[in-house]
Amino acid sequence: MKKLVVGLLLIASVGGLGSVNVFAATPGTMNNGMPSLAPMLEDVTPAVVIVSTAQAAQVPRSLRFLDESELRRFFSDPSNQGATQGSSRQVRGMGSGVIVDADQGYIVTNHHVIANADAINISLQDGREFKATLIGSDPSTDVALLQIEAKDLVALDFAQIDDVRVGDYVVAVGNPFGIGQTVTQGIVSALGRGGLNNENYEDFIQTDAAINMGNSGGALVNLEGDLIGINTAIISGSGANAGIAFAVPVNMITAVMGQLEQYGEVRRGQLGVQIQDLTSAMESALQTGAGKGALVTSVVPGSAAERAGLEVSDVIVAVNEQEVDSGRELRNIIGLLRLDEEVTLEVYRNGKKESIAAVIGSTQQNLAQADAPSIRSLSEPEFLGAQLRSLADSRAGAAVAGTRQGVEVVSVEAQSPAWRAGLRPGDVIYEVNRNEVASLSDFNALVAQSDEVRALSVVRENRRMLVIVS
Repeated sequence: MKKLVVGLLLIASVGGLGSVNVFAATPGTMNNGMPSLAPMLEDVTPAVVIVSTAQAAQVPRSLRFLDESELRRFFSDPSNQGATQGSSRQVRGMGSGVIVDADQGYIVTNHHVIANADAINISLQDGREFKATLIGSDPSTDVALLQIEAKDLVALDFAQIDDVRVGDYVVAVGNPFGIGQTVTQGIVSALGRGGLNNENYEDFIQTDAAINMGNSGGALVNLEGDLIGINTAIISGSGANAGIAFAVPVNMITAVMGQLEQYGEVRRGQLGVQIQDLTSAMESALQTGAGKGALVTSVVPGSAAERAGLEVSDVIVAVNEQEVDSGRELRNIIGLLRLDEEVTLEVYRNGKKESIAAVIGSTQQNLAQADAPSIRSLSEPEFLGAQLRSLADSRAGAAVAGTRQGVEVVSVEAQSPAWRAGLRPGDVIYEVNRNEVASLSDFNALVAQSDEVRALSVVRENRRMLVIVS
């Protein structure tokens, strides 16, 4: 059985676009009367550099195939493994980088290219070599910022990411397998890709341009020569190019660069909510009026969200006029905002759209998460595994959530459907699909009305939560 491999990148060999119409529609793409990318590349390639690293190690690392559950990247160039210097061994790595500020000598590359390196060297297209200083690095977006002291550098302009569309022609430039600067071409295969590592902030551009080991940190440009992303990862069954590659988009790079330059790290703010994607089934059950967005399932006490007045069952659809279609998009946006930054949230509540002002809080509490933990599917309408009783019959009474109305979860069998859905002993269910529950008979009647999604409004330790049952 083949194991999934995602490789460290740099870019591979040149191919023709195969469509004269593409060149005819693009200024400056004729060379001696023939369609060519050469005029554009003459401006781009000087801005793409080779990043070489060295790290002392007892045992040299070697390339290995990774399971799908592991981090899907390679970290070193196999041609340089186990280089010996004196009595010590060194692990040598190779990747690519892009000059983004010629005056300051700033170079953007991937975090995994320079992670744990003792020395970082930069080789320019014109043959010059420089030692690089690491300004800062962010593992969560896989972006690092380097600096060299050099004159007569060439930097790439950033494209407007909103102008990038699926089907646009793109060109990748890098140093695959250490063979030297190489150019490949392809198209934008998809936008907004995520899921390579759910703990990271991902909004990848997917491309079919040929990208292989050593291309990490290299440039992905449009036909005008503007940078749209830096190449970061590939999916492959063999470790070689399979036509599925990913690049960090320039809007994310810009946000990270600003903080790396100022702090040397990304100081992320947080909103203080747990969220889920609002699906059509959830919308049918809750009648939020939003259609899509990030459904708030819990609000952290004392968080920025609580101070701003966000409530369970709110649906966040925009941040500072930037649309939010999913929990992942909200997490990406909030995770790149600065601490104490003021934002305006567009929220649907009780079928009406509202604007809520919030001030981004510190990262000492959990960041907004795209999936609320322990909330899974519950398939049995009778809630097998959970013992319920009317709260009015409980001795806890008013001590729980300040009300005598609702249904108390007395016990939950471990790993039962109710447990997997997220219900826990002591929970008080006070709403089903936003309809009030006064007693166990009310609960049973409301649950029987829906055989798809049931949104249970729950109080747990005086904290309101939303448990999604489907």
